[in-house]
Amino acid sequence: MRRGPLQAGEKVQFTDRRGKKITDQLVPGGTTQTEHGLILHDEVIGRPEGSVTVTVSAKREAQINAQHPERDAGKPWKGARAIGGWQFAVMRPRLADYVLSMPRGAQIMYPKDIAQVIQLGDIRSGMTVLESGAGSGAMSINLLDAVGETGHLTTIEMRGEFARVAEANATVYYGSRPRWWDLLTGDFDSVAATLPEHSFDRIMLDMLDPWNRLEQAYRVIAPGGVLICYVTTTTQLSRLAEALRESGVWTEPDVQETLERNWKVQGLAVRPDHQMIGHTGFLVVSRAMAEGFEALKKRERPAKDTTSDIDEMTAEERAAQLEELELRDISDRKLRKVLRDLDAQVAALPDTEGAADATDVGGSDVGVTGGAGALM
Repeated sequence: MRRGPLQAGEKVQFTDRRGKKITDQLVPGGTTQTEHGLILHDEVIGRPEGSVTVTVSAKREAQINAQHPERDAGKPWKGARAIGGWQFAVMRPRLADYVLSMPRGAQIMYPKDIAQVIQLGDIRSGMTVLESGAGSGAMSINLLDAVGETGHLTTIEMRGEFARVAEANATVYYGSRPRWWDLLTGDFDSVAATLPEHSFDRIMLDMLDPWNRLEQAYRVIAPGGVLICYVTTTTQLSRLAEALRESGVWTEPDVQETLERNWKVQGLAVRPDHQMIGHTGFLVVSRAMAEGFEALKKRERPAKDTTSDIDEMTAEERAAQLEELELRDISDRKLRKVLRDLDAQVAALPDTEGAADATDVGGSDVGVTGGAGALM
């Protein structure tokens, strides 16, 4: 937790009165370009967090590169005088702000999903966590923050360049490379095979095929440990959920997605924003059973078929399946009651006979033309 005056090398967030935010790193002699002029870093460094700075319309003597003045030759905006005098509040960015503004090589997880991973995965201080898929480091930074210096995070990233991006973003955020972090490069199965058995309290998988990594994940996770996976498509979700069930060593998966919508509040004018963050991904949570014990499963109804593909059936099988689907979840007694209620509602219409004739024309084999007693 950083406090006190703003220092060179820190990331800060400039916010104007319209709510527009710009995140930049303070550099001695540096500037931040905005639509309303330049923010001079030398005027921000040393100030307290929460102060206000004003943009300038032209470069000052302190901003001129005395050694290499030619570097400013191609920057005509530095001499602009038509803009300036715009106020920005200066704050240290929240972790969510930092994640959304940091340089990225791969698509990051949104703060709404990251928060759910921490909460649903029960990731707390002092835990040992295994992560696969560092990407640009958004999830890694949050996991490092959650486990703290008393815990430990091990991240496995397939691509070396992504590992470098994640490492650099975490280093800038903390001011130095977190010592409670091991960043390993390679495929998950090969790297995980070198890790001790049952040595991790939690595992977070953000990859294309997490269902193929369940064997090694189970080997390295402690009994009762929480596995949380992030997938983006319904096909991935289905394969992962079924693989967890078929393995017999993971509890029934819990599946969630989170939608985010901001609201505008101005006096009594309170309404939702026109835009929202809808689907970004699914979170699948499961826990590891102890060795020698099989996960408990829900007892499915015998008539409920969720696996057969109707296009692969014969004509007779297809007809039987369709007939079963039409009658599923409603008993004959309930159907008679529904028909009695509808018959009474039809009879209560001003023109019952006309309405009944119209219904009969549609080809329905349920007769309603006989009045209230016809369907008894």
